Amino acid sequence: MILVDVYECGPVATNAYVLSNPRTREAVVIDTPPDSAERLLLGARSRDCAITQVLLTHTHWDHTADCADIVRATGASVSVHALDAYRLIDPMRHTVWPLPFTIEPVVADRFLEGGQTLRALEINLEVLHTPGHTEGGICFVDHEHRQVFVGDTLFRGSVGRTDLPGGDMDQLIESIRTRLYALPDDYLVYPGHGPRTTIGDERRHNPFVGESAE
Repeated sequence: MILVDVYECGPVATNAYVLSNPRTREAVVIDTPPDSAERLLLGARSRDCAITQVLLTHTHWDHTADCADIVRATGASVSVHALDAYRLIDPMRHTVWPLPFTIEPVVADRFLEGGQTLRALEINLEVLHTPGHTEGGICFVDHEHRQVFVGDTLFRGSVGRTDLPGGDMDQLIESIRTRLYALPDDYLVYPGHGPRTTIGDERRHNPFVGESAE
């Protein structure tokens, strides 16, 4: 059984997820927003689990700021798509606007690609490359539990912004329609901001990439 806990953190209310398996006593973190490290560590501990992996959906600062703190506290490995690694290595150069705090650089342990399958917590996570919000944006699909962690690719009733460096609206729409919407309607969608939704709800009603927008 995989438990999913969500923590809304940082100045732009970014969702971080702790996936834990009480049987193996391991946890995986998806995204590490500002001011999230202590909460994620305590969350994993409350499940009697230790964080062994950090998976990043993309490398905008609001999803990576506490990555170094998590790694320092746990020794967890860090996985990201290679096309997004440059922001992780030199974060302060790519914040777009000045921040009132400093983000430590992190070197990824593993580069992920679309179509790859990760084994973690005794489940398989399929990696979908969904560029458009960033060049190396990725989503993690847990088919066994019919859920997908989408970062800022897709939101309830919206999509990720594409006006920042590396963004491309046409590419984002294609990513959603050809990759995320290839999943069944009942799959739960866990986004990088805001409440969860389902593939079916977004396919039917999303004003940017739903049936009414075609």
